[in-house]
Amino acid sequence: MSRVTTAYGPRQGRRKVGRKVGVKIRRGMGDDGRVAGRNGKTQTIRNMLLSMAVVVPVAVLSYLFIPNDESKDLVKAVDYRVELDTARRAAPYGVAAPEGLGDDWQATSVSYRAGGEEKGSVWHLGFRDPQRRYVAVEQSDGPARVFVDDVTQRAEKTAATEKVGDVVWQRWEGPKYNALVREEQGVTTVITGTAPAERLKEMAAALRTGKPKG
Repeated sequence: MSRVTTAYGPRQGRRKVGRKVGVKIRRGMGDDGRVAGRNGKTQTIRNMLLSMAVVVPVAVLSYLFIPNDESKDLVKAVDYRVELDTARRAAPYGVAAPEGLGDDWQATSVSYRAGGEEKGSVWHLGFRDPQRRYVAVEQSDGPARVFVDDVTQRAEKTAATEKVGDVVWQRWEGPKYNALVREEQGVTTVITGTAPAERLKEMAAALRTGKPKG
């Protein structure tokens, strides 16, 4: 009998060819997969850079051309007249508040807390001076040393004094606040804050005590 030969050769030969082709296909797919992975990462980085190239100039232009004022903040002015009248009716001492300060002084906080013999009754009136620095008027009929230490953020008493009008104030100095302190019978008055000594003296000169209006 004659043996039939096909274009693909004997059947056994076809299996060998198939295995070789299969190996080549698998290897070829692996190479393509790695190239695709690199292309994907490159595309992601490229997209990020393009996004930044668009966002950053827009942010810069917005800052430059949209009106803004870095000096403005969220601190609001307060009207303390009602609280002052209430405190002057209730406090066992003459409650102090400034009169005649310029319009560039801004009241920012006010409170009165009636207390017992241990802590006393406490009056607080906070301001910002024309340079936006903090100045506060603090009063209490409680223990003076504890009160001054608290409202001045642990300032220390110095040997220096300041005479403002007819009143002599003791100077206190600290890492955060400086202060002018006056101890009288039944009340301690403190002018403290981050403002320089001249501003503290200006506040001291403006202080007045009085009865509630009305």
